[in-house]
Amino acid sequence: MKKNIAIVLLCAVCFNSLAQTKPAVKKKPVTTQKTTAATGGVVLNTALDSLSYALGVLDATFFKAQGVEKINYALMNKGFEDVLRGRNTLLNNQQCDMTVREQLQAFMRKKAEAVIAEGEKFLAENQKREGVKVTPSGLQYEILKMGDGPKPSDTSTVKVHYEGFLLNSADPFDSSRKRGEPISFGLNQVIRGWTEGLQLMPVGSRFKFYIPYTLGYGEQGSGSTIPGGSMLIFDVELLGIEQ
Repeated sequence: MKKNIAIVLLCAVCFNSLAQTKPAVKKKPVTTQKTTAATGGVVLNTALDSLSYALGVLDATFFKAQGVEKINYALMNKGFEDVLRGRNTLLNNQQCDMTVREQLQAFMRKKAEAVIAEGEKFLAENQKREGVKVTPSGLQYEILKMGDGPKPSDTSTVKVHYEGFLLNSADPFDSSRKRGEPISFGLNQVIRGWTEGLQLMPVGSRFKFYIPYTLGYGEQGSGSTIPGGSMLIFDVELLGIEQ
């Protein structure tokens, strides 16, 4: 059964912090915070004050990173109060989960708009360059070296060397060459741009792929390394087919 996403995320943050903390001498809870201009005149006089403020900071930190810029504080406080006092809530847990997910997706799209536009502009110009080929899906590639071995299928396990770049970045965000060790994976386990692109390559080839965000990590991106909506550039060498 799905739980309210905000509660799950908050619990994960708290448990993760506890798991990473080594046993230590028990310390007295924070009960007082000096009043300064930076705290807006707020004083944390008790452990309950500190807990209340900490809950707000943890939730707000997460949701701000997802693109949430403002909320109705009165309704947020009412939601907390209704649950803690055992009252009937205006939305059930499933509705809350769906509401948060839908809104986070909307914020994610908004954050990704500028990145998407930049990538699409680059691809529109890049496809005009001599040697750049475009597939029906929008994948762009150029052949740096053409091998003479067999081509993999979409279920093959392949062995490759690669480097991945974000647009306008000279340093790769990931590189098997820098690690000095090729990587093996199934073509049905990677982003669509890789699944399609590697099937164009005979073993021994080296291609450069220009992957639209729709064939990459989409509007959500991947962790802190790849922003949502990112177009990706990969320099890939197909060393072999293992299965």
